[in-house]
Amino acid sequence: MPVVVRRCWQEGTSWRALSRALLLATIGASAIMIEGRSASAFELFGIKLWGSEEETDEAITDPLRYTVTIEAPDADDDLKEKLENVSSLKNDEERPVSGSLGLMTKARGDREQLVAALYEDAHYEGVVDIAIAGQSLDDLPPDAEFKGPRPIPVTITVRPGQKFTLGDIRLKGDAAGMASADFGLISGGDASSGAVLKAEARLVKALKDEGRPLAKVTDREVVADHDNGRLDVTLTVEAGPVAGIGQTTVEGTEAVDREFTEYMTGLKRGERYSPKQIEDARDRLLGLEVFNSVSLKEGDKLDADGNIPIDVEVSERKPRYLGVGGTFSNTDGLGLEGYWGHRNLFGRAEKLRIEGAISGIGANALGELNYNAGIMFEKPGVVGPASKFFANLKTVYEHPDAYDRFSTKGGVGLSYELDKRQTVSAEVSLDYSKITDSFGKHDYLIASVPLQYVFDNRDNKLNPKSGFRLLAYAEPSYDLLNGATFVKLRGEGSAYQAIDSGGRFVLAGRAAIGSIVGAGLQDVPADRRFYAGGGGSVRGYAYQGIGPKDINGQPIGGLSYFETSAEMRIGITDTIGIVPFVDAGTVSTKQFPDFSNVKVGAGVGLRYITPFGPLRIDGAIPLNREPGDPRFGIYAGIGQAF
Repeated sequence: MPVVVRRCWQEGTSWRALSRALLLATIGASAIMIEGRSASAFELFGIKLWGSEEETDEAITDPLRYTVTIEAPDADDDLKEKLENVSSLKNDEERPVSGSLGLMTKARGDREQLVAALYEDAHYEGVVDIAIAGQSLDDLPPDAEFKGPRPIPVTITVRPGQKFTLGDIRLKGDAAGMASADFGLISGGDASSGAVLKAEARLVKALKDEGRPLAKVTDREVVADHDNGRLDVTLTVEAGPVAGIGQTTVEGTEAVDREFTEYMTGLKRGERYSPKQIEDARDRLLGLEVFNSVSLKEGDKLDADGNIPIDVEVSERKPRYLGVGGTFSNTDGLGLEGYWGHRNLFGRAEKLRIEGAISGIGANALGELNYNAGIMFEKPGVVGPASKFFANLKTVYEHPDAYDRFSTKGGVGLSYELDKRQTVSAEVSLDYSKITDSFGKHDYLIASVPLQYVFDNRDNKLNPKSGFRLLAYAEPSYDLLNGATFVKLRGEGSAYQAIDSGGRFVLAGRAAIGSIVGAGLQDVPADRRFYAGGGGSVRGYAYQGIGPKDINGQPIGGLSYFETSAEMRIGITDTIGIVPFVDAGTVSTKQFPDFSNVKVGAGVGLRYITPFGPLRIDGAIPLNREPGDPRFGIYAGIGQAF
């Protein structure tokens, strides 16, 4: 007889160098924030460095420790792993509960989670029994006390039963006539609770994409036929009318201007409703970086004009931030940076950032260290919500192998998001510099107009597993002091693809090419020529170490370049990974790379994944090393290499 289920599922130079590299990568991960705490225990990345478990017990009333055994003899390995992962009793086994009542309460909640896990695996006749100190949870009185030997034994017995498949599928109401297979409901297919809920979500989304904001599933009937192992599903759907965007109201703003927040959603009253518009509005508000959270809720009914009201709820971030960072390479030395910023300078998400950096420590003489300082300002929404005005002023004093340079550069520009994946920008800049290189000492005053287009559909900007990014860049320039005119062109592309369903193995590739046209090598300032080599280029070689050199063996740069890289990013655990890689690159004095002297480097890297991006250490060797090239390179920093 059928049973009706009605449930709302809702090689550094030494070990010391390697250790220092890891420390710098860790320090440079983000702003360092220190808070006073009364507890003396301390954990880093989940590892308890000092303190004891007893200190945790002191914060719990009547601490009671227990052990857990999960018995599921009929379950396959995947289901057993899933059961262990969802069991809070098992996951919290090292943490005491508050007395006998706390243990029984936790056990009852655990049983519900385990039953839900069975449903998620299409086991609808599964049984979960929990025994505490040998007594069934259902037979224990509310005031039961466990006074036997500690820890208290807890046994979870799971009998999953047969695995169901989908049987008859019926769509009723406004969904009548629609093909259930289009939404993932196929007779004989996956009958897990997750599959049913996903199908509902797809069905509602299809209707909302038609401009129907009130579309919903009004009734769900799920019948589990235990005799046949089939799950019959009937869904009744109400589509609702096509509607427009109604009034947008904003709640939760304090320092950020409320009207500006509403304006930046980009939602226009009367425009046809679209879920994509709502999603884009949320992403745009989060992109302002002044809110911790953003929630857009649609009204439960239309207004008098037949439009759907939108309620925006936000919570603000602290406006000021401070941070330090660092990089390390055995070929380029130590680099340190610091910055201060304000995310909401005048109340409309204007950003101000002041930063400074020093590099080459340990690699250069004290008088040849590299310094830079800058100030940047951004103002969003100047010509529509998708636009951003920016201005910057930067001073650089640096001594790489190719040249010595002092420069002061300022610029103003505008960027515009064509959509969530495409961004264009234009800038007007003026750069005064004094440069000494292989061709002598020169003063330059370069006026330029950098233009850029970016397409980016990566699934994750910090650690992508799929998608690609393309960049096209053109910078027409004119030297006001020397009369030279030239255009710098550059294109880059990177692609990412997980080759397994769990995303543990990700193949990543990058290629870049560039050319300077309109002027000879000596007429182009040394800092604007192309170079290759180093941690962000061809690893295993020194910074600027690839390409043509003068009679003293110093790089002179080129008018064109080409680089490519390939990595296999292998996740050992959820937080630790290794990355074998190969890089290649060439620089030419011609306007197009001639590929006559391509340098190749190869190595392996270590990654530690954090919420603010991967911490990275790479070791590489040059495969076609020439005199003057290092024997190996070690690089540490934040983020993937590309």
